[in-house]
Amino acid sequence: PDADLEAAADAAVFGGFFNAGECCNAGSRLIVHEAIADDFLDAVKALTAKVTVGDPLDDSTKVGAMISSEHLSKVTGYVAAAANDGSSVYCGGKQIASSAGQYLDPTILRGVTEDMAIAREEVFGPVLSVLTFGSIEEALRIANNTPYGLSAGVWSASIDTCMSVARSVRSGTVWVNTFMEGYPEL
Repeated sequence: PDADLEAAADAAVFGGFFNAGECCNAGSRLIVHEAIADDFLDAVKALTAKVTVGDPLDDSTKVGAMISSEHLSKVTGYVAAAANDGSSVYCGGKQIASSAGQYLDPTILRGVTEDMAIAREEVFGPVLSVLTFGSIEEALRIANNTPYGLSAGVWSASIDTCMSVARSVRSGTVWVNTFMEGYPEL
């Protein structure tokens, strides 16, 4: 709750929707403290509404087409399964009609639980799955409850909290108060 929420929201939107979410280190799981979840997700939703979906050759586009119709079906299947299992589509979730490719409106799912496939598997689509926590221990359990762990991010004004979480998350890279910063050589 003590994080720079404006910067964290901006990074969450970038991390979740960059490259249409088809990125091995996409920030597809957003684990948010329950005390700030509503306000934080309102900010994420507002920024998501500003994300331009369309032709990737247009400089204003932030989310391009997905790789194939089969992959779009897979991603929308994850969204439908999560909704069927009790989560709710907070925004997005619809295919955008286009003759120029397979587009999915950037999607935020609320009420995701750690046992859902969308929270445990790599979706590779423009979907943010939101899980909430009440304690650092719970956040770490959620973060580590997946066979994947290429990258993660932690946001807090407390360097002690950041370093403690960074050391405890099983991940190849843990960004602190930023997301996807660094050089390709890393």
